Amino acid sequence: MTESASPRSSTPRITVLKVQPGDPPFRLVEIDGEVVGAATSMTDVLALAAAAGITVHDLDDLEMIRWVSGGKFHWRLH
Repeated sequence: MTESASPRSSTPRITVLKVQPGDPPFRLVEIDGEVVGAATSMTDVLALAAAAGITVHDLDDLEMIRWVSGGKFHWRLH
């Protein structure tokens, strides 16, 4: 199989982990496998990425960002 025919198996640089209890609830954010901070909103995720020198153009880009246990609109415990 040639490289162009093989399926993509890239790991996103940004991972937003599941919601954690707190006041307010938050999600830990990893960049390149390292926890870089806590986010309470999508804006926080973008700010943490920018601080690491990463510009995110699309929060739905699965090659750039992975949302664990809920998407970009999930910020509360269920």
